[in-house]
Amino acid sequence: MDFRRLGRTDIDVSAICLGTMTWGEQNTEKEGHTQMDLAVDRGVNFFDTAELYPIPPNRETQGRTERIIGSWFKARGNRDKIVLATKVVGRTQMNWFRENGELGALTRQQIEFAIDRSLKNLQTDYIDLYQIHWPDRNVTGFGSNPTRWAAPDPAPDENSIESTLEVLNDLVKAGKIRQIGLSNESAWGTMRYVTASERFGYPRVASIQNAYSLVNRTFEVNLAEVAHRENVGLLAYSALAQGYLTGKYRGGATPKGARRTLFDRLQRYEKPGAENAINAYLDLAHEHGLDPSQMAIAFALSRSFMTSVIIGATTLEQLTTNLDAENLALHPELIDRIDAIHQLHGNPSP
Repeated sequence: MDFRRLGRTDIDVSAICLGTMTWGEQNTEKEGHTQMDLAVDRGVNFFDTAELYPIPPNRETQGRTERIIGSWFKARGNRDKIVLATKVVGRTQMNWFRENGELGALTRQQIEFAIDRSLKNLQTDYIDLYQIHWPDRNVTGFGSNPTRWAAPDPAPDENSIESTLEVLNDLVKAGKIRQIGLSNESAWGTMRYVTASERFGYPRVASIQNAYSLVNRTFEVNLAEVAHRENVGLLAYSALAQGYLTGKYRGGATPKGARRTLFDRLQRYEKPGAENAINAYLDLAHEHGLDPSQMAIAFALSRSFMTSVIIGATTLEQLTTNLDAENLALHPELIDRIDAIHQLHGNPSP
């Protein structure tokens, strides 16, 4: 397993990060434990979760994923071997994250409540990487990196980036978190965090977790330069376009137990033009005798701004296939073919 430095910290993380958002919904606690065992045996030292998980979010299941990881730590006694990342929700109309029914926002009170509950759920006294799941400010669209701009009205009670950093700074001083990161953030937001940390001596963001895949390379437009020059590396989620780049949904297929079959939440990868782009990449993989999942993950791993690619699975077979992608090096000629498809189809799934 390849290891890469997390931002400007002294922490090295595996190039493959184990995603966990299916545990507690599509996967049982036992299955989650088995996935963690396999990932660690294969050299993974990096787990990513969130207070929101599992997906899809709802009142009854919220927090289950963290509790599954916590019970694994207790059973295995190996917390010190894992770089653990979790997240606090940003501004949201969902009202079940806080005990008083308050709508989610990045206030001091909510962040402090969230970290304490995550620590309890995870059965640990510190988080290695604490991430802002999405911004507190209103943005054009989820992911904060749109291909089309729409001017959102600012929330009247918007919490500033500086105020968020101040709270995170206090949590670092208290020993509850080691490093901080962003998620679903824009180039503007990322640079505001970087400059504010430098100005006020607050913790510096070490990473940004955004969507990145063959059908969504919007990160390259502005954020890639920020990641490269500021050492705020990408933790890529949805490198398989929520399963579409595996080929399992091709031709409208609805496999038993798959997310598209169970939940109506994959619209990001069902936009006009997406099917043609996805099929082009699937055909390219088959032409070269490659597993399409592994080709997609290997491409993400080859990017100079990539710190780690987050992979998730509901079966051990899927997880093994995804882990094996770390050993696949794509020839320059194949990357040129991928770029040619991208030139024709762009980013149909931002």
